[in-house]
Amino acid sequence: MLKAKVDVERAANVLKLLGDKTRLSIIAILKQRECCVCEFLEVFEMSQPSISQHLRKLKDAGMVKEERRGQWIYYSLNQQTDLYGLIEDILEHVPDQTEKIKQIEKSNPTLKCGC
Repeated sequence: MLKAKVDVERAANVLKLLGDKTRLSIIAILKQRECCVCEFLEVFEMSQPSISQHLRKLKDAGMVKEERRGQWIYYSLNQQTDLYGLIEDILEHVPDQTEKIKQIEKSNPTLKCGC
């Protein structure tokens, strides 16, 4: 599969955003499954507004997309962006997030928040 070239400024922005451990972990989780904010609360020791801020930055950069389902918003990795090849390359060097995903699934936060 031919990967799209990204201009230096956009590539630098992606690298800057993913230089944050939380955002890099969020992207790695989203490569494996979509999530609601309440699910991220289970694996990151931070407030819902903080997680939402990270997600907003990733969405504004085009790396993440959101889908509203009723009053809840689910986030997923935007595979249609020209940045996707770069993101995939970066994620090849990051451990998968299976343990965090198991933690999410074990606690099943969507039952509590109503997602």
